[in-house]
Amino acid sequence: MAHDWLPLLRLHTDRFAQVIGGADLDATVTQCPGWSVRDLAVHLGGIHQWAGHAVTHRSPSFVPTTPASDAGRDEVAQWYRRSAADLLDVLHATPEEAPAWTLDPDDTTAGFWRRRQVHETALHVWDLEGTLGTPTPYDAGLAWDGVLEVARVMYPRQVRLGRVEPLLAALRLLATDVEGEVTLGAGEPVVVSETAEVLLRLLWHRADASALDPRATALVARALTP
Repeated sequence: MAHDWLPLLRLHTDRFAQVIGGADLDATVTQCPGWSVRDLAVHLGGIHQWAGHAVTHRSPSFVPTTPASDAGRDEVAQWYRRSAADLLDVLHATPEEAPAWTLDPDDTTAGFWRRRQVHETALHVWDLEGTLGTPTPYDAGLAWDGVLEVARVMYPRQVRLGRVEPLLAALRLLATDVEGEVTLGAGEPVVVSETAEVLLRLLWHRADASALDPRATALVARALTP
């Protein structure tokens, strides 16, 4: 399924900024241990700045600006909006096929960051909304694309960087709400069949894996993502 990444990025960054504008910045983010809402906002805004730099300077070396430590939620929300808007400006102005530094040696184009920043933002919108109430359900097609990104980009990178050992069993993921199947690792297959959103959240350690086949529980507990 094709996605129109830039409108999706605007949609999710606008949603994040909107929720931040009404949030308690000191509230704990349940899915990000040790982080407050303020920490989450500073993280995501900084990631937007970093991604823009990766496109314009083709380098990961960058120190983002941050809001003052005592900034109120309106100031933090405005700082975040500027960070997101600057990234969108860069991505709009840069051809999708233009060279960029990326996380994927097989895709060193600016287009990589269109997709990656949508997934980064959508997941953190889910984190934020879940902290403050009930998160908006994921679009199934977008969630499945996020699963594919983990399988084809994030997990291989984790192995390449030595952050996780290669899986000794094949984690076979089957989506129940879209046509989708993908496998991480090799060996005897361990099947997990869930909605695309649940599969995505399992991979990013944001879903309860205790009811799965114990072999699957052990596999998804690994550092498959950063």
